[in-house]
Amino acid sequence: MILRSLMLSLAFAAGAAQAEEKAAAKPDPAKAQQTATTLCAACHGADGNSVAAVNPKLAGQHAEYLYKQLKNFKAADGKPADRNNAIMGGMVAALDDDDMKGLAAYFAAQKLKPESAKDAKTVEVGQKLYRAGDSAKGLPACAGCHGPAGAGIPAQYPRIGGQYADYTEAQLKAFRAGERANDPNQMMRVIALKMTDPEIKALSDYIAGLR
Repeated sequence: MILRSLMLSLAFAAGAAQAEEKAAAKPDPAKAQQTATTLCAACHGADGNSVAAVNPKLAGQHAEYLYKQLKNFKAADGKPADRNNAIMGGMVAALDDDDMKGLAAYFAAQKLKPESAKDAKTVEVGQKLYRAGDSAKGLPACAGCHGPAGAGIPAQYPRIGGQYADYTEAQLKAFRAGERANDPNQMMRVIALKMTDPEIKALSDYIAGLR
């Protein structure tokens, strides 16, 4: 009886150790790069620096955020995706969890080639909204979550500095319209609802120039 209990304990310990080893396993960089080249490069660039404003730059983005977005694009267990996008939904359909973590780590390790602000007339408006918000409208400063240079906080808030202005503008409008709803606690939807089109455009252009 004692021997049987000991064997069961050893078997359990071995299983737990294997589970921990699997959980701690790091993504395969070579496989991730190959997947990025064959699956992602056409739209986002092989190094995550896309050349079209409609496609976001992924280089230098936090791995935690990238992984969450990939997961959100994928429908699972008979439920629709948390982030609805027909193109991305098709791209992630065949990816498993390890693939997503590998891609997230790969693009996070790439160097961002940042954009720049292009409209000098709206810089002051964009800067005020980003750094101070608008207390009269209950609009918080973007810098409070995304940082003074738009670098964000890993596992909490994404990097937004240097992103295409057109893409940032499109996402803010999607949040405002409820077309994008994968923000925790509706945080971005609540914020975007308080912003006008000119404010969104000015803010997006300012963010593009952050370093």
